[in-house]
Amino acid sequence: MTSAANAVLHPWLQAELTAILATLPEPPVQTEAERRAAWECWQAGLTVTFTLPDRLPPLRLLLVLDNLTGHKTPSLVLWLVEHGVMPLYTPLSGAWLNMAESIQPILVRRALAGDTPASPNDLIARLEATARGWNADPTPFEWAGQRLRRRQRSRQRHHHALGGSGACVRRPIHRRPTTLDQWRRSCQVTH
Repeated sequence: MTSAANAVLHPWLQAELTAILATLPEPPVQTEAERRAAWECWQAGLTVTFTLPDRLPPLRLLLVLDNLTGHKTPSLVLWLVEHGVMPLYTPLSGAWLNMAESIQPILVRRALAGDTPASPNDLIARLEATARGWNADPTPFEWAGQRLRRRQRSRQRHHHALGGSGACVRRPIHRRPTTLDQWRRSCQVTH
């Protein structure tokens, strides 16, 4: 796709989703209450939700989109819901987004490798080929930023290890004195 205006993006997205939905197995037969519960389950806990229509189709697909305004237009959201697709939007300032976006410059650098594509289709073909190559042998990313270090310091301050199991508690567990502890104390000489 060489243009991303809503007039182009939405029909393209609808066509792609229609093709994907056609490959999915038929949803199980559900009552209206069961269908509503499935939709509401995915809206639970979200800070921004949209009003679900009175009659809902079976939920067939979850679609994760970024928070661009064009992805939230009433016409697109209604089309998605009518076809059993629940749009879920990525959180703003999500730490994991930084990691996900780290791959973009890597793919672009590898796809272009100092060349200038001859056309938008050439650029798209190069990026798709590079992504396929990456997916064949991916390099896992690990989060090692400031948040990780803060979490590690917090765990050291606020978590107390339980034996050698790796389990932790937030408060130290006070041992009850055993007979051995009582005997040791009785043997100590106090001056």
